[in-house]
Amino acid sequence: MTAQDVARTLPGIATLRDRCRSMAMLDAIMQPDQPYLRRHSFDAHWSPGRELASMDNGGGDTYSIVFSAAGAYVIGCDHTSPLNPYASDGQQPFPGVLDSVPEVFRSCVEEPSFRLDDIPMVTACLWRETGDTAWRTGDVDPDLGDDGANWLFEMLIDGTPKTYADWAAYYFDARVDLDAVQDVYELRPLTSEVVEVLNPALTLERLGDAAAAIGYPRAV
Repeated sequence: MTAQDVARTLPGIATLRDRCRSMAMLDAIMQPDQPYLRRHSFDAHWSPGRELASMDNGGGDTYSIVFSAAGAYVIGCDHTSPLNPYASDGQQPFPGVLDSVPEVFRSCVEEPSFRLDDIPMVTACLWRETGDTAWRTGDVDPDLGDDGANWLFEMLIDGTPKTYADWAAYYFDARVDLDAVQDVYELRPLTSEVVEVLNPALTLERLGDAAAAIGYPRAV
């Protein structure tokens, strides 16, 4: 599965944003004290008019999703992919990956935080303008190889609480209550009961800053 395949299976912008916020909130609950150990994050105040969802596995594989009034811009980087820019002769993204990105997202293409040594770190790219009815990608030669989009975005495509719960139980080496995960995936206002079921050592009050950064609702 390549970015072209992901474009046919990725949910719409609003649903994708909700899944990103839910996963980031759950990661913050499971790992409140060491943010660098979380896999998923969401910054509702990344820059004026833009929000950023991201994934970083700590091993060189990442994705970033920019949400704005223009729509959503998605990039992923699989460091083992043959489309890794460092594998190209000019150490630039392979032909087609970024060439067709529309002007409304060009600032994302040039975004310094998505670059390393001024090289855009991207093996897969998708975008969807607000008025679009489908995700779009560049025209990348499939013979170039696997761009990593399949596994980079699999949890966003699947979108089920059980998939997250199973992953989190392994990643955080902890018991993960599926009903509580379901609550967060449904974006129900965060309560002390849900927090304590997922992490008995944590209180809702300690999560205040994280919830505000993510833009996740809290119970009054």
